[in-house]
Amino acid sequence: MNKPIIQRVIITVRRRAGMWAAEEEGVFFVASPDKDIVKASAAKRAQACFGQGRACQIRISGEHGFLIEPLA
Repeated sequence: MNKPIIQRVIITVRRRAGMWAAEEEGVFFVASPDKDIVKASAAKRAQACFGQGRACQIRISGEHGFLIEPLA
């Protein structure tokens, strides 16, 4: 039995021109120096997609892990 192919909207949060930005299908719809603001906007856009019956995925790009400061 073949699984149905699900077309999903992919929203990517990434760095762009020194700021965080979110894009969907090549179109940037929000930019801010604060990553959390952009992630919240992407989540709101994803909820709108779900409300229309479309699958959606949010990808975060450009995170480099955790900064560990040496002990003094």
